[in-house]
Amino acid sequence: MTSSLKVAVIGAGTMGNGIAQTYAANGHIVTLVDMSQEGLDRGLAAIRKSLDRFVKKEKITQEQSDEIMARVAGSTDLPTAVADVDMVVEAVFEREDVKKDVFVQLDKHAPQGAILATNTSSISITAIASATSRPESVVGMHFMNPVPIMKLVEIINGTKTTKSVNEIVVKIATKMGKVALSCNDSPGFVSNRILCPMLNEAILTLEEGVADPEAIDGIMKLGMNHPIGPLALSDLIG
Repeated sequence: MTSSLKVAVIGAGTMGNGIAQTYAANGHIVTLVDMSQEGLDRGLAAIRKSLDRFVKKEKITQEQSDEIMARVAGSTDLPTAVADVDMVVEAVFEREDVKKDVFVQLDKHAPQGAILATNTSSISITAIASATSRPESVVGMHFMNPVPIMKLVEIINGTKTTKSVNEIVVKIATKMGKVALSCNDSPGFVSNRILCPMLNEAILTLEEGVADPEAIDGIMKLGMNHPIGPLALSDLIG
């Protein structure tokens, strides 16, 4: 399953269109799915704009950009879009009930052999998988923003995710040029479990008047070798 795949990406927002672009750039056939045509059009336009930037920077040619774009189709019909895929990556709004609703549909319409991945940054993989009759096929695949540039993919195993599913997803991510690092289901996984307390402390440090924003960010960048300060990062990710 690690050669050319048929992949559906559910959700055409910032993460979804970035994931779709990344899969397509690595030779996979992608259907980007959104519940509205307007959202879908924005997502497809974002991919074109991102590819244009790569062309301008001479990272890829215009011909390569056109080939990547040709591998991405759009759909507002989830049941049809996932009917014959090898893999689904869900990237909808970060709310457990919304994600579970999507996985109920995936369970009903995606092939039995398909891997069902979620791009959640903190919601329990086990909880999401409980909305399906095949929790062993559900896995976390937490891409970082901006997806086409950031190397890390945090692979999260739910309590019933099989070893074989984990290994396949790690291979897929690795072949896309990503660094795939695995962990087990836990609040915030590794990335946000460690990151969020640091961001909160930075905000409290500012609130208490310990230092101004430039000093807080500068100390963490220069003293801890962070590429971006915690307050600037908070502004970036929301």
